[in-house]
Amino acid sequence: MATTERTTVEQQYEDQLRGSSDGNGITAYILHRAKPHLPPWLCAGGLGVAGALGSVQWEGSAAAGVGLTLASVALTGLTWWAGKATGQQRRLHSAITVAAGSAWLTGACLAGPTAGALPDLYLMGAPALALSWNIRMVLRRNVDGTTAGGTDKGLLEKVGLARAQIGATSVEPNRVTAKMALEAGEQTNEDVARVLPRIASALDLPKSAVRYMPDPDSARRGELVIVPEDMLAQVAEWEGPSNLGGSIAEPLVIGRYDDGSALVLWLPGDPEIKRNATHVLIAGGTGSGKGETALNLMLEILSRRDVLLWVSDPKMFQDFRPLLPGMDWAAEGGPDTEVMVEAIKAVIPARTRWLGAHGYRQWIPAAAQQQTSRDHTCRPDGQPCGCEGMPFLVTWMEEAANTLRLMGDDAFTGIAQEARSAGVALIVSLQRPSYDQMSTSTRASLPSVIALGCDPRDEGFSLPDTVIDAGAHPGAWGNRRPGYCYIVSPGIPEDRYPSPGRTFAIPHTATPTIEALARWAQANGATADPITGGAARAVAGQNYTGRTIPGAAPVADERDGPVEAESGGLLVDPEDAGIDPEADLPAGEDGDDTPLWESPGHKPSPEEARELFAYALDDFESAGRMVVGPKDFMDWCDRHQLSRPWVSARLKDAALDGRLEPTSATGRWRIVPTLKIA
Repeated sequence: MATTERTTVEQQYEDQLRGSSDGNGITAYILHRAKPHLPPWLCAGGLGVAGALGSVQWEGSAAAGVGLTLASVALTGLTWWAGKATGQQRRLHSAITVAAGSAWLTGACLAGPTAGALPDLYLMGAPALALSWNIRMVLRRNVDGTTAGGTDKGLLEKVGLARAQIGATSVEPNRVTAKMALEAGEQTNEDVARVLPRIASALDLPKSAVRYMPDPDSARRGELVIVPEDMLAQVAEWEGPSNLGGSIAEPLVIGRYDDGSALVLWLPGDPEIKRNATHVLIAGGTGSGKGETALNLMLEILSRRDVLLWVSDPKMFQDFRPLLPGMDWAAEGGPDTEVMVEAIKAVIPARTRWLGAHGYRQWIPAAAQQQTSRDHTCRPDGQPCGCEGMPFLVTWMEEAANTLRLMGDDAFTGIAQEARSAGVALIVSLQRPSYDQMSTSTRASLPSVIALGCDPRDEGFSLPDTVIDAGAHPGAWGNRRPGYCYIVSPGIPEDRYPSPGRTFAIPHTATPTIEALARWAQANGATADPITGGAARAVAGQNYTGRTIPGAAPVADERDGPVEAESGGLLVDPEDAGIDPEADLPAGEDGDDTPLWESPGHKPSPEEARELFAYALDDFESAGRMVVGPKDFMDWCDRHQLSRPWVSARLKDAALDGRLEPTSATGRWRIVPTLKIA
């Protein structure tokens, strides 16, 4: 504030000087510029006057000599003691000035100011000392306008880093970066990380405004970054997609950093610059702006031409309903999400097989285009294959804690570990990514994170320790700063990891624009290729229809056969083991042609029960419930007087017959579509 006021006053005087030709304007300007340098000269003049007046009172007095000498020594000692909180140079300069001035004053009072060499000492010494303080004042600031070393040294002394050295300093708008070198053998980068809150306190700034980026090649060197003003306090509203019709391989812009630069991330990898493909974890507490952050990212994804978006949302798409026309597959949680997860598992090997056959070690934009190369092994006759391209696939699990409770904490582990090479990105969004909700293997396979405000105790679940040590603290925001976040992801410079950003605010007035973008994606976005669509339909049946261009025929799936799923769970629930499933069924009766469903109270024979069970599976498939277990047959069992152990046994038999495939969850089975069995 003081700097601003001083600058304003200086500007007024400069304007007055330029706009006035009289002497008053020039005089006022010169006086203004000279004011800061007058105190040393006033002190020098006052010293001479004091010497002259003192000689009148004490000239030739022995007692006065003793008193003045003791006062001179005491004043010099007090100056040295009081200067211990300042820099070493300032302390020494102050003590020398006081000692020289008090010594001359003592001599002038006892012998007179004109006696001997006293006049010469005064005329030479007083201006020299005054000029030394003027020079010190001029050098207090360097040509870049940054504070000189004395102030920095004082700050470092306060926080326990007195022997650290401040090197080259760069000043940008609202950002100061200073290189630091710590004392060799005595201090490490960890020492700086521990005192960052104290540095913020000394500068009267929030903790998130002070960061330290260690040099990866040194244990005692790094960069101290200070951002004095929170530029994120001013909301930036979403103004539409950043790159409508571009490729998903180009950066996705979802907000801005605290220095005004774009907040971006990438999902596919780039082999040319050695950037890895990634999965993303979106973590934040209630009220942290997680839903709006997800909406920002979905809008960017749907604005690209070569990507499919599959979304599971147990909240029935409350936040994302306007985007439904642009999504290739939308599941509303529960059994629908189970089907989607199983379909993703089947899609991954089908996609990697196709990418490998066409010479791609990972997905790149060229894979989404019509394939014309003669080098592909899918055409042994050497002719261009002409295969349809394969779009990138984003699988999004919103409010994933619900799905993890339903399917187990490792529901996404296989997907997260295998999907990147298949051109599939997994995005998991939940409030608290603790290890009692998500398995450590899944968390380790989500290398990217968008960490929003959270409980301070949960910071370690979202961000790596190195980023927290560098000054990132999402726990300081809680739910008081919606949209504030840190992003850790491949392609982002590591010194950006501890820099806070804020996602765009999406006002209600933007709804028509969002709906228009969803219609654009429906008409112009990618449609499922035969490999991805075929593998999904082989698992999900009519649950997956895919998004097609209005008026176009659906994508055929003849190229892809049924995809085998690996069994990760037990075939029969442990509670049903050891029970004879058919002990309570009656023997069959000859000559009874009455349909089972027309015989009220009739308890079916074993053959009739099996026929009923086959009809039940058909009914589940017709209703789109492609993942079932014994609990889904409870009402059916009561209606037909059948037991749960009997159903468990029939489920196992149906798996052996190829009608069901086991899932990774114990006692849960995936229905194989009838079309594929035929």
